[in-house]
Amino acid sequence: MAKATIGLSREFIIHPGETIAEAIEDREMSQHDLAVRTGMTEKHISTVINGQKNISPAFAKKLEYALGISSSFWMNLQNNYDLELLEFEELNSITQDELNIVTKLKNVTETFIEMGFIQDGLKKDEILLDYRRILGVSNLIDIPKISYFAAYRAQINRVKADPYILYAWQRMCELLTQDIVVDQVNIHKLKEMIPEIKNIMFLSEKKIPRRLTEVFAECGISFRIVPHFKGAPVQGFIKKLDKGHIILCITLRQKFADIFWFTLFHEIAHIIYGDTTHTFIDMDSISEKNEKRADNFARDTLINSIEYNSFVESNGYERMIEIKRFAKQQNVKEFVVLGRLMKDNYIPWQERTKYDWV
Repeated sequence: MAKATIGLSREFIIHPGETIAEAIEDREMSQHDLAVRTGMTEKHISTVINGQKNISPAFAKKLEYALGISSSFWMNLQNNYDLELLEFEELNSITQDELNIVTKLKNVTETFIEMGFIQDGLKKDEILLDYRRILGVSNLIDIPKISYFAAYRAQINRVKADPYILYAWQRMCELLTQDIVVDQVNIHKLKEMIPEIKNIMFLSEKKIPRRLTEVFAECGISFRIVPHFKGAPVQGFIKKLDKGHIILCITLRQKFADIFWFTLFHEIAHIIYGDTTHTFIDMDSISEKNEKRADNFARDTLINSIEYNSFVESNGYERMIEIKRFAKQQNVKEFVVLGRLMKDNYIPWQERTKYDWV
């Protein structure tokens, strides 16, 4: 792993010993005089002034007596030096392998910048240091080793996940939901709110995200619609927090409205059925039984299966007026019925309703 040639030059980081040298020069004081006044050896004074030893709290107090400059000044000087030195070492510990990971995260970075989590205009090495803080890891290379527990709604074709993009996306979900004030999760309340959640699809497109966030908050669930990234092949994300509430995030993959609502109720099913225990399931090992149960819940909550079967047996799908009537009967938008009919191959795939949320 080759080191990246980045960071500030070491010579621009000034050791506080140089300030001591300036202070005694201003006072026409020798190092010997300072040693006598502080009760330290001349060797100790020399090593501090030459940057070979740091200013200790005890020595800072002695300097206050000898030079009339407060001990807090010397300690602040030393702390600032230590921080600058640490930043220098951090920057120069970055490898090209880590920088390559930042390159992979390009699209995620652009979104983090838009959301204000990363400052715009930073150099790649500075962005990398921001990622270390955001993702809570001292080296991005170690991300695949981290045990991370969560439940996902995977894409149907299960595109291979990139561990770095997926981990950054998960962290984005956490950051976007951290300011939502909710009580402990209330499953009974969530069940009661299902009709209201269905009604939200009839609101104007711009009002849907905010209203969903409000309704889920009443149930102890922090909800957000989040961006979808190539390399993070998931449509939904659930995490149960120690403080007793749940994070629920949904992506708007391909912007299809029918997929969004199906995914939403699929995730609601996981919460209701208790699939979100303290031990979560990653997307490669999700129980097929639990997934099928959640799919059935989403399907039947959106459209009553018995009534749907009767509808298709009567060939109602052949007439748009009947499709509209059936959608109204099921209290869903037409695109939900059309999406189901297309998926079941009763009608050909055609243009579908999309949402344009960012």
